[in-house]
Amino acid sequence: MIPFYDIKAENKPYAAQFAKELTLCMEHGQFILGDAVKDFEMQYAAFCGTKHCVGVSNGLDALRLIFEGYKELGVLQEGDAVLVPAHTYIASILAVIQSGLKPVFVEPELSSFGMDILEAKQVTTSLVKACLIVHLYGSLVNVELFQKFAKNNKLLLIEDAAQAHGAIDASGQKAGAIGNAAAFSFYPTKNIGALGDAGAVTTNNTDLNNAIRSIQNYGAAKKHQHDTLGFNMRLDNLQARFLSVKLKDYPEAMKRRIQIAHGYSSSIKNPKITLPVHPNDDSHVFHLYVVRVGDRKGFVKYLNEEGIGNLIHYPIPPHKQKALSAFTNLTLPITEKYHETVVSIPLYPSLSDESIQRIIEVLNAY
Repeated sequence: MIPFYDIKAENKPYAAQFAKELTLCMEHGQFILGDAVKDFEMQYAAFCGTKHCVGVSNGLDALRLIFEGYKELGVLQEGDAVLVPAHTYIASILAVIQSGLKPVFVEPELSSFGMDILEAKQVTTSLVKACLIVHLYGSLVNVELFQKFAKNNKLLLIEDAAQAHGAIDASGQKAGAIGNAAAFSFYPTKNIGALGDAGAVTTNNTDLNNAIRSIQNYGAAKKHQHDTLGFNMRLDNLQARFLSVKLKDYPEAMKRRIQIAHGYSSSIKNPKITLPVHPNDDSHVFHLYVVRVGDRKGFVKYLNEEGIGNLIHYPIPPHKQKALSAFTNLTLPITEKYHETVVSIPLYPSLSDESIQRIIEVLNAY
């Protein structure tokens, strides 16, 4: 059996270093908002090419803090509308709603899973104040088009880069430094994964950075001085230490992901299987390799019988979830079709060449 993702194999090379970091953390006695968090924030800001990085509790909180930060600065107001991809993980939508803002769902492109710029233009009204682009599965949206669109419509451009660590487009623009602010997740199975929940916000806006730092820590700009109704959304020192260790090796891990994806894209030749767009640059870092098939139930059954791990990202679109029942009346045929046909196949750095070849053979024989 080839597992869809082997988290033990991915973390095994770091076992000794992680044990050392745990010991150091205990010796230093800093567990919340300590030097290790500051160090990681500086490292990740440099990695993304931004002035600021704020370590936070998880990816959803990172998005929420961006919206709350802009509300605190008076840039956004309760009830403002935000463009969001209809085809995404529900966290993107939850962050908007939980911040007192209104999501405006935008269909994806037919050629990729990214938000369709033409659809975005059609649904933009004077009520829309921000555009949330999601680099889904690790693939950057059309960066320059969305930057121009946001500028022309005076919109905040916010990135959900939870799955796109290190993605960089042909012009050299990198995930995390494309919009006004970006949210990252370091969930254990992400391209850069912690050993628990963790996230980050990157931005070049110093005022937003300061607002987020206050809001994430009970609204306290200084200890025991609470200026706003804040949250507890902090990154702990131990996870920051683990992430600093992994960040050093990530460029090579990213190359391996892209190499595996290239092998799939050049070798899987089956008319029953639609492969994802595979650009020639590093604008897709392949957090997931997502194919589409007409008979998903039959395809998944076949993969399971052949011992090929697989998952569905995501079986139910956000607007069809019970939690978002206010949006079930929406007609989003492209989104719904994607959610009915997508299947993710194994792709992670520790996947062996023999396993990769086996996966290719099985998919070609389908």
